[in-house]
Amino acid sequence: VAGAFLTFSDFTMRSLAAANSETGIEAMQWINRKVYGSSFLALLLGMAVVSAILLAAGLIKGGASAPWLVVGGAIYLTGVFGVTAIGNVLMNKRLDAMAPGDTETVAYWAVYLRKWTRLNHVRTVSSIVAAGAFLVATGYL
Repeated sequence: VAGAFLTFSDFTMRSLAAANSETGIEAMQWINRKVYGSSFLALLLGMAVVSAILLAAGLIKGGASAPWLVVGGAIYLTGVFGVTAIGNVLMNKRLDAMAPGDTETVAYWAVYLRKWTRLNHVRTVSSIVAAGAFLVATGYL
């Protein structure tokens, strides 16, 4: 999950921003449409379920691994899943409903690129930190 987010933060969004607005908008609309039914979406959602289970296990089980499980689960659920649901997805839906060549869409595109990418940076770092916390927890199991 972190790797997919990193590609967007590292070069995908910069590439779309470098294209003319209509081309970048249309490409992002297609990316957002194709993510549904992808293995990435299955991993993103599956990891949310796993994170919730690990968080609950940390709270219920206790022990040396508990803080790492709780932190990893909380970070993934808020910084990855939460940001995705209330930030990136809502922006994607708004962009998808717009016509690529319209003046309003081009104006939104500038805002979209900046805000969507910032949110994606949060998702990237959060998924890396959550994975690290889960990895540390395995040392205590």
